[in-house]
This record gives sequence, C-alpha cells and structure tokens, in this order.
Amino acid sequence: MSLWLFRTVIVAISGTPGTGKSTLAEALRRKGYRVIDVGDFARERGIAKGRDPKRKSLEVDVDELDTALIGEQRSGTVFHIGHLSHLLTTDLTIVLRCNPTVLRKRLKKRKWSDRKIRENVEAEACDVILIEALERSNEVFEIDTTDRSAKEVETAVDDILAGKREKYAVGNIDWSMEVLSWY
Repeated sequence: MSLWLFRTVIVAISGTPGTGKSTLAEALRRKGYRVIDVGDFARERGIAKGRDPKRKSLEVDVDELDTALIGEQRSGTVFHIGHLSHLLTTDLTIVLRCNPTVLRKRLKKRKWSDRKIRENVEAEACDVILIEALERSNEVFEIDTTDRSAKEVETAVDDILAGKREKYAVGNIDWSMEVLSWY
C-alpha cells in the first residue's frame, strides 16, 4: 500500500504545447482527481501579469504562482497541469513528450503561427522542458504521447503512481535521429 494515500502528493504534468496535457487533465478529473490548470489558476488569482507581446504567451511570476498553489493543497493526489508546472514545488513530475514532426502537425491544426510552431517543436526536440524538470525535481518521468491514445497515456500515469516506473524513466525517449533527419 502506498504511503501516498495518507498525505498530499503533488504531481506536475508538463510538456510542450500539443503533447496532450489538456486531454490528460480531463481524464484525471473524470477519475475524481483534483486537477489544477496552472495557467487558469494564475489568471484567476491575478498572478498572470499580462502577455508577452512577442511570444503571445502569459507572463507569470513562477515563485508567486508556486506560493499560491502551496496554499491550496489538500490531502490526496493533486495534479498541477500546464507547461509551467514542472517549475513548481511537486513530489514528482511527468513530462509528456511527442515526436517533433507529429507535434508540428498538431500545432498546425491549431492554426498557430509558423514562428510559434518552430519555437515549440525546437523546444521539444531539444528536451527543454525535460531538462528544466530535472533541474527542479528528483522524481521525473516521461511519457511519449506520439502514438498513444488518451486512455494509454492515462494508464501510463496510473503505472507511474503505482510504482511501475522503469519504462517511463528519463532517457527512454530520444528525438536525436528525428532531428538529424531534418538536415
């Protein structure tokens, strides 16, 4: 039996835009978990200080966001979901990953600008969020969502929470050959 049943456990679900965070959040909510979208939380609490005009993204004071979220904790497992969640105080971090070529297609469907698509595909290809997560947390796992259904990603999260973590260990996902094929 997990000790996690008796205390609050904060799990960050992060990843480049388009890797499946919102879809996973809905599945976790349906299972009865407390899920906090960190972007929505920042806007609701006035922690989002505006928009970066160049990148068209929210400007958030991560330390202020972290402090506010810590004040919201209750017992049980709580998921902090969003592309900033890996920068917050958590017990473990799960980074959702997607093959950069597939990610490009997903972001094009959203009608994102070529510049914003390139920025995010390059971030995914270079493991930016994964590296940031490793700098902040001792417990980091990654799930490749490229060819997984929403249910399969949900099952992978369940596996990680249940201690079945080896196949989700950092280093199992490598986009280097994908990136090299671009040249």
